[in-house]
Amino acid sequence: MSDRTSYGGQAVMEGVMMRGRRDMAIAVQAPSGEIAVYHEPLSGSSWAQRVRPLPLIRGVFMLWDTMVLGMRALVFSANVGLTEGKLAEQERDDAGTLTGAALWGTVAVSLLFSIGLFFVAPLAVVGFVDRYISSSVLSNLIEGLIRLGLLIGYMLFIGQLKDIRRVFGFHGAEHKAINAYEAGDPLDVEHVRRHSISHPRCGTGFLLIVVLLSVLVFALLGRPPMFWRIVSRIALVPFIAALAYEFIKWTANHMDNRLVRLLVAPSMALQRLTTREPDDGMIVAAIVSLKRVLLAEGTISADEVFVPGVVPVDETGQVLEPERIPVSAEPAIEASSGA
Repeated sequence: MSDRTSYGGQAVMEGVMMRGRRDMAIAVQAPSGEIAVYHEPLSGSSWAQRVRPLPLIRGVFMLWDTMVLGMRALVFSANVGLTEGKLAEQERDDAGTLTGAALWGTVAVSLLFSIGLFFVAPLAVVGFVDRYISSSVLSNLIEGLIRLGLLIGYMLFIGQLKDIRRVFGFHGAEHKAINAYEAGDPLDVEHVRRHSISHPRCGTGFLLIVVLLSVLVFALLGRPPMFWRIVSRIALVPFIAALAYEFIKWTANHMDNRLVRLLVAPSMALQRLTTREPDDGMIVAAIVSLKRVLLAEGTISADEVFVPGVVPVDETGQVLEPERIPVSAEPAIEASSGA
């Protein structure tokens, strides 16, 4: 039996990406009303198995892998969102597919921007008043508070955008589906909807832990010259992220402990900024994505995934040949057309 805590995901434009140990799937609501579902085995499974037992090291590799996979999922969902008419009528178009050097470059630029905004910028602000702060601990604490303020402010700002609010709805649907699966409940709209939009392994909570750990780690460095402080903020990001990964992983496996629940309460609360209660269509997308991964890993049958209205596609959004993908004759999953 597979480990039910091995599954996670990410909200994308009009859909949800889910991943397990060996496979990932993306389910996106197309403008036609169909759900386009794409699946592929995860590359690098051999090295992933080798680093999985290694604390800290596994965190760095897993986080980079997650960023690359997440960027690909976003590109795929955007391509599906641009289709017109039925998916079966679409012509192949590889122009919008981000692969190779372009993909890695995009991820690298995104990572550098994030480090600059959330790690270097707070330090630059503190630099203007640092001469008036006698304690290095207080200086690092102020820097951490600025970093936390930037993070919360960023989440509040993007949460006002209409398209992002829908992404947050899919984020809530992703959490509900994972929570339902981990609880052993049936993966249907009725049962999934009952579950929480928060989850202890959420990326939002991970970001909060990174911010809090950065205060502790940087405080140990004291207050070296500004140049070396900037270098330390950049160089130690992988280490801090790896620590946060281990913390999230450990707490998620000990949620039955009252002290652990208290420790993760702030991160669970922060998720309210990046999740919304989903409509039924969003929940269906999350269910289809998770079921497609479970099918690939031999946990469920194809009849539970490919109901009418669920269309298997390749990475470019082109419908796969029927003989390659089994399609069930069972009734379609009913979904509301919520806004």
